[in-house]
Amino acid sequence: MKSLENFSFKIAEKTWEIEAVHALNYKTFVEEIPQHEPNDEKKLIDKFHHENIYIICVNEQQKIVAGMIAFRDKRPFSLDQKLESLDDYLPKGHSICEIRLLAVEEQYRYSRVTQGLITHLANHAIDCGHDLAIISGTVRQTKLYSHLGFVPFGPVVGHESALYQPMYLTLEKFIELTKRSRSFGQKPFDLSGDNAVLFNFLPGPVGVNKEVASMVKRQPCSHRSEEFMRDFQKLRGKLCELVNSSNVEVLMGPGTMANDAVAAQLSLLHQPGLMLVNGEFGRRLLHCANGAGLDFQVVEAAEGSPIERDDLDKALREHPGVGWIWGTHCETSTGVLNDLDMYREFCAEHDLKLCIDCISSIGTVPVDLNGIYLASGTSGKGLASLSGLCMVFHDNDLAAAPRHIPCVLDLGIYQQKNGVPYTIQTNLVYALLAAVQSQDWMKRFSEIENWSRSIRCQLNQIGAPVLASESCAMPSVVTINLPANCSSLEIGDRLKERGILVSYHSGYLLERNWIQLCRMGAEDSPSEKVLKILEQELVR
Repeated sequence: MKSLENFSFKIAEKTWEIEAVHALNYKTFVEEIPQHEPNDEKKLIDKFHHENIYIICVNEQQKIVAGMIAFRDKRPFSLDQKLESLDDYLPKGHSICEIRLLAVEEQYRYSRVTQGLITHLANHAIDCGHDLAIISGTVRQTKLYSHLGFVPFGPVVGHESALYQPMYLTLEKFIELTKRSRSFGQKPFDLSGDNAVLFNFLPGPVGVNKEVASMVKRQPCSHRSEEFMRDFQKLRGKLCELVNSSNVEVLMGPGTMANDAVAAQLSLLHQPGLMLVNGEFGRRLLHCANGAGLDFQVVEAAEGSPIERDDLDKALREHPGVGWIWGTHCETSTGVLNDLDMYREFCAEHDLKLCIDCISSIGTVPVDLNGIYLASGTSGKGLASLSGLCMVFHDNDLAAAPRHIPCVLDLGIYQQKNGVPYTIQTNLVYALLAAVQSQDWMKRFSEIENWSRSIRCQLNQIGAPVLASESCAMPSVVTINLPANCSSLEIGDRLKERGILVSYHSGYLLERNWIQLCRMGAEDSPSEKVLKILEQELVR
């Protein structure tokens, strides 16, 4: 059995892929199963070729097609020609399609190619609105088809040297199949263990590439060792280079911990400030500020709108004694990208310290933290690494304040101890280093921007209103404000059943009837499937 590493499933589109389909068709249904006459070209072009959609298991780099299967949804089916009164054998009230020409190269058999081909074809069938698939399964593989959920019906068809058992697969059986199938090649790596997950549009945890994921299995090392400290400083340098910052401290914990560390530092200033709020995560910063006992006034804008310069001017006139400002760069709840350059210019003009939550923006859009007093980030979002590390960037040296701040939040202690005052999980550090080093960042930013532009346009075409306007849209977060006749909970559940993870379970999303599509991780999940399902839901 050959290794399936670097293989993926897709619809055959390229000329060489179609030619490989014809060649494999010939090998299987002429040379192995004598169903058709030989020819000198050693190619078998199916009589329904122009109506077929071919799903293939392919290594695109080496131009190898390990397996193929064909989808067709136009009557009469090939089984119509072999079995009289076909519909009498089938469950009533279903939309039917036909699976044909399942073929796998001999050296790739006894692997998951067949299971993967059928799973991906069934996904395509559901996208096209079908919930029942029929197939003529070779009697040699009846046990395999039954194991995959196919139900035999009617008499065996064909001739003595090529006998086939008619079978069907229901939507329910397909879902059961996806829950126990390991769909390799669909994304770089799936740490969740949920084998039904095909596409991840979550804001976190995100998909990671194989190099990052492999760091989980790495033997942990001492966080005091010379080698680790060298690599840790390399990570700090790479992070600072990415966002144009002077310093960064890396902490064990979620992004909220980084924000708590920011709040702790602000408490040392003994100055009032302005908290900028235009969504759920701005409100969460208020909790951090209250927890640190900060004195502040709130500057608020409507959800789906950015904080404007006029809002800041008005707040400063009303509260002239403030010394700092703190808000979100990307307001992840609404998909709004606040204007960091405007914030920076305003604070420079008025000699204010600017703190910014960049948890969802670092790694998905260009971020320049030059001149920013404090900025928070995390490993498990745009940096496309494992969750568990957070970071605070700062443009100045920080003094330790152990009499005023809990030790684990005291950034001055981190800086004083060369970044590692306490135990840190070394595997997470190496995973983040691998993630940071493996990206062509400008290419990534461009790809995310293109994805955003495309999906927003398509959502508009199907009548799915995006909350944030184009002028303030965060490319990696698209929040959809569903109409009142649609339930975000029901739509989110149906998408999940079909292997598509979107953000919809958070209380604030359910309360507002929103769902979110995010592009944060290493994977590039195709949007066509989620858009088709959304369109179907909107016209129910």
